[in-house]
Amino acid sequence: MENRRSAGHLAALFTIMIWGTTFISTKVLLVDFNPVEILFFRFVMGFAALLLVCPRRMKEVSRRQEFTFMLAGLCGICMYYLLENIALTYTLASNVGVIISVAPFFTAMLSRLFLKKEGRLRANFYIGFAAAMAGVALISFNGSKMELNPAGDVLAFFAAFVWACYSILTRKISSFGYPVVLATRRTFFYGILFMLPALFLFDFRIGAARFVDGRNLWNLLYLGLGASALCFVTWNFAVKALGAVKTSVYIYMVPVITVVMSALALKEPVTRCSIVGTVLAVAGLFLSEYGGKTKF
Repeated sequence: MENRRSAGHLAALFTIMIWGTTFISTKVLLVDFNPVEILFFRFVMGFAALLLVCPRRMKEVSRRQEFTFMLAGLCGICMYYLLENIALTYTLASNVGVIISVAPFFTAMLSRLFLKKEGRLRANFYIGFAAAMAGVALISFNGSKMELNPAGDVLAFFAAFVWACYSILTRKISSFGYPVVLATRRTFFYGILFMLPALFLFDFRIGAARFVDGRNLWNLLYLGLGASALCFVTWNFAVKALGAVKTSVYIYMVPVITVVMSALALKEPVTRCSIVGTVLAVAGLFLSEYGGKTKF
């Protein structure tokens, strides 16, 4: 049991390390692709990879289970990424970064409503959440003034809530007993299916010539095979091993990874605000995971 929990923590940390670096690949691809095209191509590629790795079909799936897979695909694959990308067109990236980091709190609230076996929240979760959010704010704004934009900020809040819903659905799916790869593949299938109508709204095109560029192909492979196929499997495994709440708090680490990779890959300066914010975010993660004994 202890080994499984340790593996869950390592899986969550690995996933966040990859997800925290995807902004570099996305930034490169945005030169030739629009956000919806990147989203669609990466998950189609991810689905194909999972199908290749494990081609066998899922058997004896009940209607209730099928509906859960559909909801997970709608929330975690389609709606979350669409809401986040659309939010970025209306408001500052820093605003979106901070608001998305509220997802663990939403996950905890939904968990108390729908996953009784996850247990009651301890005082340390709230203290860690406050510390992490302060750190994320320092990292994202880095001393600049926060500019509120109702449309974009509301969409970002919805994205955080939708991801929390996905976390709860993933926990439910883990109780079905199916292999993680098969369950993730089925979720991808429904996510892509729900994504199709959006393609007609955002000027989607195949543009095969763009894939000849080695830089575009490499970054799409990284997003499709690494950040999508592999990381959704490891994330879902972590949720299965640790629970939705404990896994979701690793989201606090995303801005930290972003700061480090910005300095290493893009040569962006590291400021006092980002250093203090990194310390607070990491401290918030550990407080939420390990400290405190008082329950609410």
